[in-house]
Amino acid sequence: MSGELLILILVVVTAIAFDFTNGFHDTGNAMATSIATGALKPKVAVSISAVLNLIGAFLSVEVATTITRDVLMIQTDTGDLVAGLNPQTAMMIIFAGLVGGILWNILTWLLGLPSSSSHALFGGLIGAGLAGIGFAGVNWGGIASKIIVPAFFSPVIACLIAAIGTWCVYRLTRRVATKRRETGFRWGQIGTASLVSLAHGTGDAQKTMGVIALALIAHGSLTTTSIEEHGLPVWIIFVCGLAIALGTYLGGWRIIRTLGKGLVEIESPQGMAAEASSAAIILTSSSMGMALSTTHVATGSILGSGVGRPGATVRWGVAGRMASAWLITMPAAGIVGALCFFLEHAIGGIVGALVVFALLVAAALYMYLHSRRQKVDASNVNADWDDGTAAKRSDSATTPAETKLGE
Repeated sequence: MSGELLILILVVVTAIAFDFTNGFHDTGNAMATSIATGALKPKVAVSISAVLNLIGAFLSVEVATTITRDVLMIQTDTGDLVAGLNPQTAMMIIFAGLVGGILWNILTWLLGLPSSSSHALFGGLIGAGLAGIGFAGVNWGGIASKIIVPAFFSPVIACLIAAIGTWCVYRLTRRVATKRRETGFRWGQIGTASLVSLAHGTGDAQKTMGVIALALIAHGSLTTTSIEEHGLPVWIIFVCGLAIALGTYLGGWRIIRTLGKGLVEIESPQGMAAEASSAAIILTSSSMGMALSTTHVATGSILGSGVGRPGATVRWGVAGRMASAWLITMPAAGIVGALCFFLEHAIGGIVGALVVFALLVAAALYMYLHSRRQKVDASNVNADWDDGTAAKRSDSATTPAETKLGE
């Protein structure tokens, strides 16, 4: 087996691992509000979300196509690699970018920060591309139009739509008994949350599909012409859909907690308005091939639901910490991606790639073990939130797993 083929296999395995982290990192985008309001039990919510993520992965490939051409400039219009770039170097760039994305995903999950998995991936690829090819190796025009501009506008638009929707809902139901209103909208939340999960599959699963396709193009096993004529190979769609579904099923409880309890104390009418806004925006962007961050959209919608509900309390301090994480996601992942490329390039070949992969596994394992000291799972994800970073219970039977969950 050649060194190039081994690196390709390593890239595909790492891409699937990224897709898995994307799943548990972004579960909260679809299900946090439904879990917070009690519309769905935590385990039921993540199970529904996992199935719909898998189905959504088969519905569209527009975003995957965007990834193959609008992030890195590793191929010419004819599908050949750019001058001076060989298949091994191209795949090592993609591999280093994936490592940057995975490490940032796990770190922000550990901190309970709902940062963008999409931007972590793009940042890692851009950093590795700059290290491996230089400034000309990055498609700045595509990044600006398909990633940067939507990143700034999508949370604002989502916030406005959700705020208007929430205000209208409370206005129209002001004479309905509170208990009856809550019960009715909880049923509605099941439908809207499911739609967000489906939309998430049409967007985020495709980003990893695009990365695997890009690696296969670099290796010479796939061409842009065949993708345009026949679409992506079915095995790529199925494997990526399955990986993100599995990650979703395991549940990113720390981030679900932040979105469901940390931003706004959510009632079911708010939850339904937020989820409907998120689904509409994500599905629209996916059909246009925009690699939108579902995290930005979902967070903007949840904030908007708090703004639109009379008397609601929005925790702007938590929102500020999240926004700070958004701003540094791409640069931070980019730095890690660049460092990984420099390291594997300095060592050389498959040995360099294996060393970086070993470091990735070690770092991921360390962060996972660290998270077990302050466990958040389905049993305590809805514990009361405290801005002092401690989730307190009114009774005296608080367990260690239920304390200091706001971090």
